Amino acid sequence: MAGIGHNGGPEMAGFEWRRHCWTAARARLLPVLPVEVVRMRVKRAQDLGLDYKTYAGVRATTGRDIIAFLFSSNALRLEKALRVPAREHARLMAVTGAERLALAQSMAADQLLQANGDVLDGAGTAPLPMEGFGSVAARLRAVLDKRPGDGVVLIASDAPWERDWTAAGRLAATIPAERFFSGVA
Repeated sequence: MAGIGHNGGPEMAGFEWRRHCWTAARARLLPVLPVEVVRMRVKRAQDLGLDYKTYAGVRATTGRDIIAFLFSSNALRLEKALRVPAREHARLMAVTGAERLALAQSMAADQLLQANGDVLDGAGTAPLPMEGFGSVAARLRAVLDKRPGDGVVLIASDAPWERDWTAAGRLAATIPAERFFSGVA
């Protein structure tokens, strides 16, 4: 209950006050982008096959543009075949302005790249499911080579160990494969 002289503003000790402070700080922090910059970023998101909200979120989080996508062979649905299925192939062909890399599980990376050289720019051996954090990081660094991890987005399957790759490789973000290949990302 507010006492005499209270102006009806948020209580300074509770959740409402903290929310007010964070909202005001975030509003001051976010730049006001010129409309031309927003248009360029919308076009860039379309070239990458992402919705603007996802693209802008990655840019805001890392401060860097997306330079590559890293796909697990599970995300590409390559359990039994070396060739990327038609739906995934078409989606990969639509990505422009970013490299497409793959992590081969239960197959040789060079065979995966040979079979899909038209849609993949590079491939490496995927970390094992129970492999240690340091080993996972080393495998991802080998695939990324000199590419900065915070410019790479992981497209992962539902396998729980694949989610850990984002932290180990210091990657920009993870997008579920189903979301990416359905065109909703």
